[in-house]
Amino acid sequence: MASGAEMTSTIAASVEQTCFSFAAQRAARAIGRRYDAALRPTGLSNWQFTLMMMLIRDEAPTIGTLAHNLAMDRTTVTANLKPLENRGLLAIQPDADDRRVRRVIPTDEGRALLSRAYPLWEKAQAACAGQLGKAGQKAFRSAVDALST
Repeated sequence: MASGAEMTSTIAASVEQTCFSFAAQRAARAIGRRYDAALRPTGLSNWQFTLMMMLIRDEAPTIGTLAHNLAMDRTTVTANLKPLENRGLLAIQPDADDRRVRRVIPTDEGRALLSRAYPLWEKAQAACAGQLGKAGQKAFRSAVDALST
């Protein structure tokens, strides 16, 4: 199709049916709703649970490391950390060796909340795994890995 061609409902329907980005967004929203519902009793969203779990490391991650691992910019990560910090679930502290670097540390309250949330996450995870089946899980992981590199 040449640039500037008129859009038709046939073209739009074709994009909707074949677009990898649209399919990934739709699947992410559906999966996210399932995990959000499971985690609702904890007051954590699926995204917040994932972000908090990324803090459980032998060495507290930096905001830059979190941003890299999440494929996000640092300002977006910082904005997402603020509500969790305000709830007392994590602390953002300067690095001992380089005060310009900030490390993100789960508080005792944050760890306790994750301990309560984890079994709820496991149930949602098992439901998704069951819906996909073994072959579907492997195919899903392969597709996500291939598109994430």
